[in-house]
Order: sequence, then C-alpha cells, then structure tokens
Amino acid sequence: SRVTEFILLGLSDTRELQVLFFTFFLLAYAMVLLGNLLIIVTVRTDPKLSSPMYFLLCNLSFIDMCSTTVTSPRMLVDLLSQRKAIAFEDCIAQLFFLHFVGASEMFLLTVMAYDRYTAICKPLQYRAIMSRQVCWVLVSACWAGGFLHSMVQMLLTMQLPFCGPNTINNYFCDVPPVIRLACTDTYVTEWLIVSNSGFISLVCFLVLVASYMFILVTVRVRFTEGHWKALSTCASHVMVVTLFFVPCIFIYLRPFSTFPSDKHICVIYTVFSPVMNPLIYTLRNNEVKASIWKL
Repeated sequence: SRVTEFILLGLSDTRELQVLFFTFFLLAYAMVLLGNLLIIVTVRTDPKLSSPMYFLLCNLSFIDMCSTTVTSPRMLVDLLSQRKAIAFEDCIAQLFFLHFVGASEMFLLTVMAYDRYTAICKPLQYRAIMSRQVCWVLVSACWAGGFLHSMVQMLLTMQLPFCGPNTINNYFCDVPPVIRLACTDTYVTEWLIVSNSGFISLVCFLVLVASYMFILVTVRVRFTEGHWKALSTCASHVMVVTLFFVPCIFIYLRPFSTFPSDKHICVIYTVFSPVMNPLIYTLRNNEVKASIWKL
C-alpha cells in the first residue's frame, strides 16, 4: 500500500493557541503581501529608483510574496480545521515550490551582496558592471538555479516508498519531516539532500560574509559620506541574511533522521524573514521612504 495523504500536526494542538496563531499569522501574511507589494509598486513607478540595487530589491519583494504564499494560506486553513490532511501530490508540490523560491532567494541575496560590493569597491565601474542586461541575466540565473535545486529535492523525495506512518510533525511539507516517514533506509538519500540544500545554504552564506568583509575593509579606508551611506544599506542586508540563512543552515546541514523536528525554527525563515524584509528596506532607506510617501 502507498500513502495517499499526510496529516500535518501543526504548531500546537491547543485550541486557544491555534486561534492566537491564526490571528498572528494572518496579520503577518497581510503585512508581507501589502509591504512587499508597496515596495514593488514604488520601485516601478518612481524613476529615481532605477538603480540596480532597487531592481534587485523589487525582485526580492516578489520572491518574498511567493515564498510566504507557499506555506501561509495552507497553515491558516489548518489552524481552523480539525483534521489537517494534505494529499500526497499537494505535499510534493508544496515541497517543490518551497525550495524553488527559497533557493532562488538565496541566490538573489548573494547577487545583492555582489551589487553592494561593486557599488562600494568599484564605484567608477559600477554602471558598466551592473548594467540592466547583466541584472536580468543574474536574476534569471537565480530563478534557474532555484528550479534545478528544487527538481533535485523533489525527485530524491518522490522515489522513496511511503507505506507506513503518515503524520508530519510540522505545519507544512518539507524534505526533513517527509523523509522521516519513508519505509526504507534513507541514509544515502539524506546525505544527497544535505549536500544539496545544506551545501547551497552554507556556500551562499560564506560568499555573503566574504563580500561584506571586503566592504568593511573598503569603508574603513575611505571615510566618505557616500561610503558610509552604502555601509548603512549593507547593514540592512546583513539583518536579512542573518534571519534567513542561519535557520536554513541549522535545518538542512545535518542528517534528518537523527535530529527531532524543528518546526518552530522554520517559522523564522518562512514567516518572520518575509515580514522583516519590507520593514528593514523601507525604514533604513530614506530614498524608498520618500518615494513611498510621495506615492
């Protein structure tokens, strides 16, 4: 027999907490959609925000809207449902799109760090290096890389037999909790997935840290107002990187079967990070704030 559906345990089985979580996550989801949509409309309508940095920021806002839409609507429905069942095909689809937009965001944050490095360390060559054509190529490469990564995750998960327990100790379908339910030895599959998801998370994070270290060294040498303004922009990027990458590395860079589920940590990069992005980029950027008030 093969499992045809999974049961999601959610964040809590207490009715009062479920109502509280529903209210909180509904507000968070609305903030993500409205905040990121406001950033996209502002960047698209204000000619002053035509630099590559704002083009990449617009794409980041779109990815944040997609990533939270993959998990939040289903979680909100389940918080008010008695039986939190999800079909096997829907579970695999959620897993696929979660890693698709998640990996694309990792690559895009890396591109944004490269953009800031070029703007600060090579200001005279910035317009030539980060032309609009180059930006489109980099963003397309981010989406293509996310798609390839997600395809590998999905294929490695789908080839496993699921014939026993069908209870997922999480509020959405992800590789670690689903892998634990397979009716076979998943040691090799786990390490293949860890080397894929974990390796991508770690490499992108190290590249980001290296780029910001180069920026700090450059700013330390050049004490100009423009460079300190760019450093302030980088500080917001560091906050996003910390919120997004650290939980991902903790979740995916380890064997799944030997560690318990960390569904509460997953809330950080599926809910809090998309909520914080529009707040960080608007509150710490005077040009965006001025454009929003003008709009």
